[in-house]
Amino acid sequence: MKNRFKSSASALVLAGVALGAAGPVLAQSAQPGSGVPLVLGTIILQPELTGDETATSLVEKLRADSANASAAVSIVGAEDFEDVVDPTVAEAFALVPGVVVQEFFSGNDQPRVQIRGSGIQQNPTERGLVVLNNGLPVNRADGSYVVGLASPGTAEAIEVFRGAAANRLGATVLGGAVNFISPTASTSPGTELSFGTGSFGRVNINGKTTVQGENVGAALTWEFIESDGFRVENNDSHRYSVGLNVELSHSDNAATQLFMSYTDLAFDVAGPLTWAALQTDPSQVHPGPTVLPPIPPGTVVNPGPNVPRDQPRRETTQALLGSRTTIDVGQNRYDFGFSYASTDDSFRFPISSAERVTNGWDVNLFGRYSFGPEAVNGQPRFEVNVNYALGEADRLYYNHSTVTPGARGPMFGDMDLESSTFSINAGANFDIGRNLVISPSVSYTYANRTNTDNWTDPTRPTVAFHPVTGMALPNGTSPTVLTDYDLDYSGWSPRLALTWKPSENQTVWVAASHGFEPPTHDDLMVPANGTPNSGPGRPMPPAPVSADPAFATVALEPQEADTIELGWRGQLPSGFGWDVTAYHSWITNEILSPRNSAAGPAPSINADKTLHTGVELGISGPIGDRLFGRLAYTYQDFRFDNDSVYGNNRIAGAPKHVVNAALSWMATDDLTVTGSVRWVPDEVPVDNNNTLFTD
Repeated sequence: MKNRFKSSASALVLAGVALGAAGPVLAQSAQPGSGVPLVLGTIILQPELTGDETATSLVEKLRADSANASAAVSIVGAEDFEDVVDPTVAEAFALVPGVVVQEFFSGNDQPRVQIRGSGIQQNPTERGLVVLNNGLPVNRADGSYVVGLASPGTAEAIEVFRGAAANRLGATVLGGAVNFISPTASTSPGTELSFGTGSFGRVNINGKTTVQGENVGAALTWEFIESDGFRVENNDSHRYSVGLNVELSHSDNAATQLFMSYTDLAFDVAGPLTWAALQTDPSQVHPGPTVLPPIPPGTVVNPGPNVPRDQPRRETTQALLGSRTTIDVGQNRYDFGFSYASTDDSFRFPISSAERVTNGWDVNLFGRYSFGPEAVNGQPRFEVNVNYALGEADRLYYNHSTVTPGARGPMFGDMDLESSTFSINAGANFDIGRNLVISPSVSYTYANRTNTDNWTDPTRPTVAFHPVTGMALPNGTSPTVLTDYDLDYSGWSPRLALTWKPSENQTVWVAASHGFEPPTHDDLMVPANGTPNSGPGRPMPPAPVSADPAFATVALEPQEADTIELGWRGQLPSGFGWDVTAYHSWITNEILSPRNSAAGPAPSINADKTLHTGVELGISGPIGDRLFGRLAYTYQDFRFDNDSVYGNNRIAGAPKHVVNAALSWMATDDLTVTGSVRWVPDEVPVDNNNTLFTD
C-alpha cells in the first residue's frame, strides 16, 4: 500500500524562481564527457501532463546521451520504480539487462550486485564495481563497498556502466560502475513526501524538499525504512538516511555541487536453511548443526550456523561529504572534486568467523579534462581522467561470548589497514566518416594494500561450544601468526571501440578491452580454522589448545580480463526500443572466495583461467493503446577453463538465465496497474565442484 503527497503550491512557486535563475541547470552525471555535468534547458513543472505535452527531464537527457555511446550503458529513472516506495536495490535494477541482484535474506540488508560475474562470490563486502555518488567514487580505497548503504529511492536517476564502459571513469574492474544521481533544486524542484507499508512490519517513509535562489539551490532528502522480516526471529532491519545537495552557480560556464549524507544501516542475518527445513517451515531460523557421538569424528547432520545462539547481525554507519566543480572555457571542460567518507562497520558473523569491527576513513580525489565535450556524437574529442583514493581503518576481531548470546567475547585481532589506488585514463573519439567513430583509450592503475598486525601476545584466545551437548567449553588459545603484508599492484588497461550509426536512432558498436582488478583487504585476509561450534583458530572444539592459526592470509595476484563485446541499441518511431550486448571475457587469476565446510569464508584464491560469456538484452515499448511492456533478459555462462581441480565446471553462484518483465496497463487517465515477474529458469551451482544446485 502506498500514499504519495506532493506539494503542488510549493512546486509552482519554486518553478517560478527557477525560471528566473541566471545559472545553468546542472545534474552531476558521469557522462558524456568522462563525468561532466549535464546542462539542461529550463525545466517547467506542470501539475499534470496530457498526451500532447512534453517535458525535458534529466532522465531523458541522460538516455539521449547514452544512446550514442560505444559501450554498454543503461539509465534508470525514478519513474521506473515509482510504484514502489523506497525500492530495494533489487527492485531498482530489476529491469536493467546485465545487472544480476541476488538478495541476501531480504529486508534492508545487502544483496549481492554483480555485472558480468564481477565479485561473484564476494559477500558481505563486495568488490568488482565502482560505486559513484553524483559522479564521484565512494568505494573504500581498497575497492570494496557496502551496497546496503545505497538508497535508490532517494536518487533521481541511476547510471549503469557495464564492463569497460566505465574505464573512462577510472574503473578498470570487470563489472564496471554505478552512479547514483541525487535530486537537485534545479532538476527536481518542489516538495514530495511518500509513505508505504507492507507485510512483516515493513514501514517506509521518504521525502524531498528544495529551495532555489538566483545562484544557489538546495535539495534535502530523507528516508526511514524498518522491517520485522519474514523469519520468526533474527530478521529485523532498518535503514535511516538523510542527504543534502547544494548547487552553486558561479557563472553561465562554472558551477559547484556540494553534497553530504548520513546513513544508518542495520540488519539481522537470518541465515540459510536446509532444504528439509525450508519445506517444513520457511519462517524458522536454523538452530545449528547436529553432531552425533562419538566425537571425533562424529556424524554431522543438518549443517549450518546456530542462528539463535550466534545472532549474526551487521550495523554500519557512514557519513559522506563531497564537492565537485565544473568549468567550461571554450571547447575545454575542467571537472574536479573530492569525497570523504567516515565508516563504522560491525559485522557479527556466525561463530566460525567471529565479529569484525572496522572503523576508518577514505578520501577520493579526481580531476577530469575534456576537449570538445560533446563534439563527436555527444562524446568528447579527447579526455583525461585521474582518480586517487586513500584510506585507513582500524580493524578489530572479537570472539563470541559463550555466556550471553549476541554479545562480544574476548578480542583476538587488532590490525591497521591502509589502502591507496591511483588510476589515470586517456581516450579520444575520431570521426572517420561514413557514420563511423573510432575510440581508442588506455588506463593505468597502481594500488597498494598494507596490513600492520598489532597483536603482541604469543597466543590468541579461542572460544567453543560442545558439538554434542551444546554447552560452553573453557576458552582456549591458538598460536599467534602475524598477518602483516605490504603488497603493490600495477597494470595497464587499453580499450579500442568502433561505433557505427546506421540511422539517427540506432547505434552499433564493437569493442575490445583489457581489465585490471587488484584484491581488497577482505580478499587478502580472513579468519580461519573455525567450525559451526567454535571460533577461529579452534578446528577441534573440545580441545582448548590448538596449533592452527586464527587467520589466513594469501598474497593474491590481480585479476585481469580480456573482453570483446558487440552491442546494438535503437528505437523505432512507434516507441519500441531495444538494447542488446554480447560479450566474452578471457580471465586470468579470477579472485574467487569459496566457502569452507563451516559455511564461513575461506581464503580467497586465484583461479588459473576462467571464461565469462554473456548476453544482455533489454526491450521496451507500447503494446496497443494502453499497454506498455518491458523485458530484461540476462544470459551468463561463467566457467573454469581446464582447471586442474574444477575442470570446465560452472562457477558457483551464477544463474545462467535471469528474466525480469513488467507490464503496465493504463486503465484510465488517472489509474495505471503494473505487474512484474522475476524468473530464474535453471538450477544454480552452489559449489565450484558442481555437486549441489539450488532449485
